[in-house]
Amino acid sequence: MAQLSDRLQRLAPSATLAMSQKSSEMKAQGIDVINMSVGEPDFNTPDHIKQAAKLAIDENYSRYSPVPGYPDLRQAIARKLERENQLHYTPAEILVSNGAKQSVCNTVMAMVNPGDEVIIPAPYWVSYPQMVLLAGGVPVIVEAGFEQNFKMTPAQLEAAITPKTRLLILCSPSNPTGSVYSKDELEGLAKVILAHDDLFVLADEIYEHINYIGKHQSIAQFPGMKERSIIVNGVSKAYAMTGWRIGYIAAPEWIVKGCNKLQGQYTSGPCSVSQKAAEYAYTASQECVEEMRKAFERRRDLIVRLAKDIPGLEVNVPEGAFYLFPKCSSFYGKKTPDGKTIGNSTDLAMYLLENGHVATVGGDAFGDPECFRMSYATSDENIVEAMRRIKEVLAVLA
Repeated sequence: MAQLSDRLQRLAPSATLAMSQKSSEMKAQGIDVINMSVGEPDFNTPDHIKQAAKLAIDENYSRYSPVPGYPDLRQAIARKLERENQLHYTPAEILVSNGAKQSVCNTVMAMVNPGDEVIIPAPYWVSYPQMVLLAGGVPVIVEAGFEQNFKMTPAQLEAAITPKTRLLILCSPSNPTGSVYSKDELEGLAKVILAHDDLFVLADEIYEHINYIGKHQSIAQFPGMKERSIIVNGVSKAYAMTGWRIGYIAAPEWIVKGCNKLQGQYTSGPCSVSQKAAEYAYTASQECVEEMRKAFERRRDLIVRLAKDIPGLEVNVPEGAFYLFPKCSSFYGKKTPDGKTIGNSTDLAMYLLENGHVATVGGDAFGDPECFRMSYATSDENIVEAMRRIKEVLAVLA
Protein backbone atom coordinates (compact mmCIF):
# COMPACT_ATOMS: atom_id res chain seq x y z
CA MET A 1 0.00 0.00 0.00
CA ALA A 2 1.29 3.47 -0.90
CA GLN A 3 2.54 5.47 2.08
CA LEU A 4 3.85 8.92 2.90
CA SER A 5 7.56 9.20 3.66
CA ASP A 6 9.07 8.10 7.00
CA ARG A 7 10.26 11.69 7.38
CA LEU A 8 6.67 12.88 7.47
CA GLN A 9 5.57 10.12 9.84
CA ARG A 10 8.08 11.48 12.40
CA LEU A 11 6.41 14.91 12.44
CA ALA A 12 3.56 15.99 14.69
CA PRO A 13 1.01 18.53 13.38
CA SER A 14 1.20 22.05 14.83
CA ALA A 15 -0.94 22.17 17.98
CA THR A 16 -1.36 25.95 17.77
CA LEU A 17 -2.69 25.77 14.21
CA ALA A 18 -4.93 22.81 15.14
CA MET A 19 -6.56 24.75 18.00
CA SER A 20 -6.98 27.80 15.81
CA GLN A 21 -8.66 25.69 13.13
CA LYS A 22 -11.03 24.11 15.66
CA SER A 23 -12.02 27.54 17.01
CA SER A 24 -12.62 28.75 13.43
CA GLU A 25 -14.91 25.76 12.79
CA MET A 26 -16.90 26.57 15.95
CA LYS A 27 -17.15 30.23 14.89
CA ALA A 28 -18.48 29.08 11.50
CA GLN A 29 -21.26 27.27 13.40
CA GLY A 30 -22.26 30.59 14.98
CA ILE A 31 -20.53 30.01 18.35
CA ASP A 32 -18.93 33.12 19.87
CA VAL A 33 -15.35 31.89 20.37
CA ILE A 34 -12.57 34.17 21.63
CA ASN A 35 -9.39 32.93 19.95
CA MET A 36 -6.33 33.22 22.22
CA SER A 37 -4.48 30.37 20.53
CA VAL A 38 -2.55 32.14 17.77
CA GLY A 39 0.59 34.24 18.13
CA GLU A 40 -0.40 37.07 15.86
CA PRO A 41 -0.72 40.81 16.56
CA ASP A 42 -4.33 41.97 16.12
CA PHE A 43 -3.16 45.32 14.72
CA ASN A 44 -3.26 46.12 11.02
CA THR A 45 0.03 46.71 9.23
CA PRO A 46 0.84 50.44 9.64
CA ASP A 47 -0.36 52.59 6.73
CA HIS A 48 3.07 53.94 5.75
CA ILE A 49 4.32 50.36 5.24
CA LYS A 50 1.26 49.49 3.14
CA GLN A 51 1.92 52.60 1.03
CA ALA A 52 5.46 51.37 0.36
CA ALA A 53 4.02 48.05 -0.87
CA LYS A 54 1.56 49.85 -3.18
CA LEU A 55 4.42 51.92 -4.58
CA ALA A 56 6.45 48.75 -5.16
CA ILE A 57 3.57 47.30 -7.20
CA ASP A 58 3.34 50.50 -9.27
CA GLU A 59 7.12 50.37 -9.81
CA ASN A 60 6.77 46.79 -11.09
CA TYR A 61 8.54 44.89 -8.34
CA SER A 62 6.83 41.82 -9.72
CA ARG A 63 9.69 39.60 -10.84
CA TYR A 64 11.82 37.01 -9.10
CA SER A 65 14.07 38.56 -6.48
CA PRO A 66 17.61 37.36 -5.75
CA VAL A 67 17.54 34.19 -3.60
CA PRO A 68 18.96 35.93 -0.47
CA GLY A 69 16.66 38.95 -0.88
CA TYR A 70 17.08 42.37 -2.48
CA PRO A 71 20.43 44.05 -1.68
CA ASP A 72 18.60 47.19 -0.46
CA LEU A 73 16.62 45.17 2.10
CA ARG A 74 19.71 43.34 3.33
CA GLN A 75 21.47 46.69 3.67
CA ALA A 76 18.48 48.05 5.65
CA ILE A 77 18.63 45.02 7.96
CA ALA A 78 22.39 45.48 8.43
CA ARG A 79 21.79 49.12 9.41
CA LYS A 80 19.03 48.07 11.83
CA LEU A 81 21.39 45.57 13.53
CA GLU A 82 24.06 48.28 13.83
CA ARG A 83 21.64 50.94 15.09
CA GLU A 84 19.57 48.88 17.51
CA ASN A 85 21.88 46.04 18.53
CA GLN A 86 25.38 47.48 18.03
CA LEU A 87 26.19 44.44 15.89
CA HIS A 88 28.09 44.87 12.64
CA TYR A 89 26.95 42.64 9.76
CA THR A 90 27.50 43.07 6.02
CA PRO A 91 24.64 42.36 3.56
CA ALA A 92 26.57 39.18 2.59
CA GLU A 93 25.98 37.93 6.17
CA ILE A 94 22.20 38.31 5.86
CA LEU A 95 19.68 36.03 4.15
CA VAL A 96 16.01 36.99 3.78
CA SER A 97 13.44 34.17 3.77
CA ASN A 98 9.71 33.50 3.62
CA GLY A 99 9.12 34.35 7.27
CA ALA A 100 11.30 33.73 10.32
CA LYS A 101 9.88 30.19 10.43
CA GLN A 102 11.74 29.38 7.20
CA SER A 103 14.82 31.14 8.59
CA VAL A 104 14.81 28.76 11.58
CA CYS A 105 14.21 25.71 9.39
CA ASN A 106 16.89 26.75 6.86
CA THR A 107 19.41 27.03 9.69
CA VAL A 108 18.54 23.65 11.22
CA MET A 109 18.62 21.90 7.83
CA ALA A 110 21.94 23.55 6.93
CA MET A 111 23.68 22.90 10.27
CA VAL A 112 22.37 19.55 11.57
CA ASN A 113 23.42 16.11 10.34
CA PRO A 114 21.52 12.90 11.15
CA GLY A 115 22.34 11.99 14.75
CA ASP A 116 23.49 15.50 15.73
CA GLU A 117 21.99 16.75 18.98
CA VAL A 118 20.19 20.08 19.32
CA ILE A 119 19.55 21.48 22.81
CA ILE A 120 16.11 23.04 23.21
CA PRO A 121 15.03 24.53 26.55
CA ALA A 122 11.42 23.69 27.44
CA PRO A 123 8.93 25.34 27.22
CA TYR A 124 9.73 25.80 23.52
CA TRP A 125 7.96 26.95 20.38
CA VAL A 126 6.16 23.89 18.98
CA SER A 127 8.10 23.78 15.69
CA TYR A 128 11.68 23.64 17.02
CA PRO A 129 11.83 19.91 17.88
CA GLN A 130 9.87 19.03 14.73
CA MET A 131 12.38 20.87 12.53
CA VAL A 132 15.25 19.04 14.24
CA LEU A 133 13.51 15.71 13.61
CA LEU A 134 12.97 16.70 9.97
CA ALA A 135 16.75 17.20 9.64
CA GLY A 136 17.38 13.77 11.20
CA GLY A 137 18.74 15.38 14.37
CA VAL A 138 17.99 14.54 17.99
CA PRO A 139 16.15 17.16 20.08
CA VAL A 140 17.63 17.26 23.60
CA ILE A 141 14.99 18.87 25.79
CA VAL A 142 16.15 20.76 28.90
CA GLU A 143 13.32 21.44 31.34
CA ALA A 144 13.21 25.05 32.54
CA GLY A 145 9.86 25.23 34.31
CA PHE A 146 7.66 27.70 36.16
CA GLU A 147 9.85 27.78 39.30
CA GLN A 148 12.86 29.13 37.36
CA ASN A 149 10.76 31.57 35.34
CA PHE A 150 11.08 29.30 32.29
CA LYS A 151 14.77 30.12 31.74
CA MET A 152 17.60 27.61 31.32
CA THR A 153 20.68 28.04 33.54
CA PRO A 154 24.32 27.75 32.39
CA ALA A 155 24.66 24.64 34.60
CA GLN A 156 21.71 23.01 32.81
CA LEU A 157 23.22 23.85 29.42
CA GLU A 158 26.62 22.44 30.41
CA ALA A 159 25.02 19.23 31.67
CA ALA A 160 23.15 18.71 28.37
CA ILE A 161 26.21 19.07 26.10
CA THR A 162 27.75 15.90 24.62
CA PRO A 163 30.27 15.34 21.80
CA LYS A 164 27.25 15.14 19.44
CA THR A 165 25.82 18.56 20.38
CA ARG A 166 25.74 20.89 17.40
CA LEU A 167 23.25 23.63 18.19
CA LEU A 168 21.34 25.38 20.97
CA ILE A 169 18.00 26.99 20.07
CA LEU A 170 17.25 29.96 22.30
CA CYS A 171 14.17 32.18 22.05
CA SER A 172 14.17 35.51 23.93
CA PRO A 173 11.67 37.09 24.43
CA SER A 174 10.12 33.65 24.56
CA ASN A 175 7.23 31.99 22.85
CA PRO A 176 5.30 30.51 24.74
CA THR A 177 6.25 32.01 28.12
CA GLY A 178 7.13 35.67 27.55
CA SER A 179 10.31 35.21 29.59
CA VAL A 180 13.27 37.42 28.64
CA TYR A 181 16.92 36.52 29.28
CA SER A 182 18.87 39.36 30.89
CA LYS A 183 22.33 40.41 29.69
CA ASP A 184 23.94 38.59 32.63
CA GLU A 185 21.95 35.42 31.99
CA LEU A 186 22.93 35.42 28.31
CA GLU A 187 26.58 36.03 29.19
CA GLY A 188 26.48 32.97 31.46
CA LEU A 189 25.16 30.82 28.59
CA ALA A 190 27.69 32.36 26.16
CA LYS A 191 30.60 31.31 28.39
CA VAL A 192 29.41 27.71 28.26
CA ILE A 193 28.99 27.81 24.47
CA LEU A 194 32.44 29.32 23.92
CA ALA A 195 34.02 26.56 26.02
CA HIS A 196 32.86 23.98 23.44
CA ASP A 197 34.25 23.98 19.91
CA ASP A 198 31.74 23.73 17.06
CA LEU A 199 28.72 24.57 19.25
CA PHE A 200 26.44 27.24 17.79
CA VAL A 201 23.34 29.07 19.00
CA LEU A 202 20.28 29.81 16.94
CA ALA A 203 18.97 32.97 18.62
CA ASP A 204 15.32 33.46 17.74
CA GLU A 205 14.74 37.17 18.39
CA ILE A 206 11.45 37.60 16.53
CA TYR A 207 9.82 39.17 19.64
CA GLU A 208 12.73 41.59 20.14
CA HIS A 209 10.59 44.73 20.13
CA ILE A 210 7.81 43.39 22.37
CA ASN A 211 9.83 43.81 25.54
CA TYR A 212 8.65 45.34 28.83
CA ILE A 213 11.95 45.47 30.75
CA GLY A 214 14.07 47.79 28.63
CA LYS A 215 16.59 47.22 25.86
CA HIS A 216 16.68 43.90 24.04
CA GLN A 217 19.84 41.87 24.66
CA SER A 218 21.33 39.62 21.98
CA ILE A 219 23.63 36.71 22.80
CA ALA A 220 25.71 37.70 19.73
CA GLN A 221 27.00 40.82 21.56
CA PHE A 222 29.65 39.01 23.65
CA PRO A 223 33.24 38.64 22.39
CA GLY A 224 33.54 35.52 20.24
CA MET A 225 29.77 34.93 20.08
CA LYS A 226 28.98 36.64 16.77
CA GLU A 227 30.96 33.85 15.06
CA ARG A 228 28.87 31.25 16.92
CA SER A 229 25.43 32.86 16.57
CA ILE A 230 22.69 32.67 13.96
CA ILE A 231 20.26 35.51 14.72
CA VAL A 232 16.73 34.98 13.43
CA ASN A 233 14.35 37.93 13.21
CA GLY A 234 11.75 39.46 10.91
CA VAL A 235 8.92 41.92 10.51
CA SER A 236 5.90 39.84 11.54
CA LYS A 237 5.57 40.64 15.25
CA ALA A 238 7.10 44.13 15.57
CA TYR A 239 5.33 45.64 12.55
CA ALA A 240 2.15 43.49 12.53
CA MET A 241 3.20 41.95 9.20
CA THR A 242 2.60 38.23 9.82
CA GLY A 243 1.07 37.53 6.40
CA TRP A 244 3.79 39.37 4.48
CA ARG A 245 6.20 36.47 5.23
CA ILE A 246 9.56 38.20 5.67
CA GLY A 247 12.17 36.86 8.07
CA TYR A 248 15.95 36.80 8.01
CA ILE A 249 19.09 35.32 9.48
CA ALA A 250 22.23 37.29 10.34
CA ALA A 251 25.14 34.87 10.67
CA PRO A 252 28.71 34.09 9.61
CA GLU A 253 28.93 34.23 5.83
CA TRP A 254 29.66 30.50 5.41
CA ILE A 255 26.38 29.66 7.17
CA VAL A 256 24.47 32.24 5.12
CA LYS A 257 25.93 30.72 1.93
CA GLY A 258 24.78 27.26 3.02
CA CYS A 259 21.25 28.47 3.78
CA ASN A 260 21.22 30.38 0.49
CA LYS A 261 22.09 27.17 -1.39
CA LEU A 262 19.25 25.37 0.37
CA GLN A 263 16.72 28.17 -0.18
CA GLY A 264 17.71 28.37 -3.84
CA GLN A 265 16.49 24.82 -4.31
CA TYR A 266 13.16 24.93 -2.53
CA THR A 267 11.64 28.42 -2.43
CA SER A 268 14.06 30.95 -3.97
CA GLY A 269 13.71 34.57 -2.86
CA PRO A 270 10.71 35.76 -0.85
CA CYS A 271 7.84 37.90 -2.17
CA SER A 272 9.19 40.96 -4.00
CA VAL A 273 6.48 43.38 -2.83
CA SER A 274 6.77 42.21 0.78
CA GLN A 275 10.52 42.85 0.67
CA LYS A 276 10.02 46.46 -0.41
CA ALA A 277 7.47 46.94 2.38
CA ALA A 278 9.89 45.39 4.90
CA GLU A 279 12.72 47.64 3.70
CA TYR A 280 10.54 50.68 4.41
CA ALA A 281 9.48 49.24 7.78
CA TYR A 282 13.14 49.15 8.84
CA THR A 283 14.15 52.54 7.41
CA ALA A 284 11.09 54.72 8.26
CA SER A 285 10.01 56.03 11.68
CA GLN A 286 9.79 53.36 14.39
CA GLU A 287 6.96 55.12 16.29
CA CYS A 288 4.42 52.44 15.31
CA VAL A 289 6.58 49.76 16.95
CA GLU A 290 6.57 51.60 20.27
CA GLU A 291 2.82 52.29 20.08
CA MET A 292 2.08 48.59 19.63
CA ARG A 293 4.56 47.65 22.37
CA LYS A 294 2.79 49.96 24.81
CA ALA A 295 -0.58 48.42 23.94
CA PHE A 296 0.80 44.91 24.51
CA GLU A 297 2.26 45.99 27.86
CA ARG A 298 -1.12 47.36 28.96
CA ARG A 299 -2.76 44.08 27.94
CA ARG A 300 -0.06 42.10 29.74
CA ASP A 301 -0.85 43.98 32.97
CA LEU A 302 -4.58 43.37 32.44
CA ILE A 303 -4.39 39.63 31.75
CA VAL A 304 -1.91 39.01 34.60
CA ARG A 305 -4.19 40.80 37.06
CA LEU A 306 -7.27 38.85 35.91
CA ALA A 307 -5.45 35.49 35.79
CA LYS A 308 -4.11 35.96 39.33
CA ASP A 309 -7.73 36.33 40.43
CA ILE A 310 -8.62 32.80 39.21
CA PRO A 311 -8.32 30.19 42.00
CA GLY A 312 -6.10 27.27 41.00
CA LEU A 313 -3.94 29.10 38.44
CA GLU A 314 -0.32 30.01 39.21
CA VAL A 315 0.81 33.02 37.21
CA ASN A 316 4.22 34.52 36.52
CA VAL A 317 4.68 37.98 35.00
CA PRO A 318 5.88 37.77 31.38
CA GLU A 319 8.59 40.29 30.50
CA GLY A 320 8.06 40.25 26.72
CA ALA A 321 6.15 38.79 23.74
CA PHE A 322 2.34 38.55 24.08
CA TYR A 323 1.73 35.26 25.85
CA LEU A 324 0.70 34.18 29.32
CA PHE A 325 1.73 30.65 30.32
CA PRO A 326 -0.01 29.93 33.64
CA LYS A 327 0.47 26.74 35.63
CA CYS A 328 -2.81 24.80 35.65
CA SER A 329 -1.85 21.37 37.03
CA SER A 330 -4.03 21.87 40.13
CA PHE A 331 -7.01 21.06 37.89
CA TYR A 332 -5.69 17.66 36.76
CA GLY A 333 -7.81 14.80 38.03
CA LYS A 334 -10.87 17.02 38.40
CA LYS A 335 -14.14 16.15 36.71
CA THR A 336 -16.14 18.25 34.27
CA PRO A 337 -19.94 18.65 34.75
CA ASP A 338 -20.50 15.91 32.13
CA GLY A 339 -18.23 13.48 33.98
CA LYS A 340 -15.00 13.69 31.91
CA THR A 341 -11.69 13.80 33.80
CA ILE A 342 -9.13 16.54 33.07
CA GLY A 343 -5.99 14.45 32.59
CA ASN A 344 -3.57 17.03 31.20
CA SER A 345 -3.25 20.56 29.79
CA THR A 346 -4.55 19.53 26.37
CA ASP A 347 -7.73 18.20 28.04
CA LEU A 348 -8.01 21.49 29.93
CA ALA A 349 -7.57 23.56 26.74
CA MET A 350 -10.26 21.48 25.02
CA TYR A 351 -12.59 21.95 28.03
CA LEU A 352 -12.04 25.74 27.94
CA LEU A 353 -12.83 25.76 24.21
CA GLU A 354 -15.92 23.54 24.33
CA ASN A 355 -17.43 24.94 27.54
CA GLY A 356 -16.00 28.46 27.89
CA HIS A 357 -15.63 29.13 24.14
CA VAL A 358 -12.07 30.40 24.64
CA ALA A 359 -9.33 28.91 22.44
CA THR A 360 -5.98 28.36 24.20
CA VAL A 361 -3.21 25.79 23.65
CA GLY A 362 -2.18 23.05 26.07
CA GLY A 363 1.39 23.22 27.36
CA ASP A 364 2.06 19.61 26.30
CA ALA A 365 2.70 20.94 22.79
CA PHE A 366 5.36 23.32 24.16
CA GLY A 367 7.15 20.73 26.27
CA ASP A 368 5.60 21.80 29.59
CA PRO A 369 2.58 19.69 30.55
CA GLU A 370 1.84 21.73 33.70
CA CYS A 371 0.87 24.95 31.90
CA PHE A 372 -1.21 26.27 29.00
CA ARG A 373 -0.69 29.20 26.64
CA MET A 374 -2.91 32.20 26.06
CA SER A 375 -2.10 34.91 23.54
CA TYR A 376 -3.17 38.38 24.68
CA ALA A 377 -2.67 39.86 21.19
CA THR A 378 -6.35 40.78 21.19
CA SER A 379 -8.53 43.64 22.42
CA ASP A 380 -8.86 44.60 26.09
CA GLU A 381 -12.58 43.73 25.84
CA ASN A 382 -11.78 40.22 24.54
CA ILE A 383 -9.24 39.69 27.33
CA VAL A 384 -11.73 40.73 30.04
CA GLU A 385 -14.50 38.54 28.60
CA ALA A 386 -12.18 35.54 27.97
CA MET A 387 -10.85 35.63 31.53
CA ARG A 388 -14.40 35.92 32.90
CA ARG A 389 -15.40 32.79 30.93
CA ILE A 390 -12.28 30.88 31.99
CA LYS A 391 -12.84 31.75 35.64
CA GLU A 392 -16.46 30.64 35.40
CA VAL A 393 -15.83 27.24 33.78
CA LEU A 394 -12.82 26.40 35.95
CA ALA A 395 -14.89 27.10 39.07
CA VAL A 396 -17.29 24.24 38.25
CA LEU A 397 -14.58 21.56 37.98
CA ALA A 398 -15.01 19.20 40.93
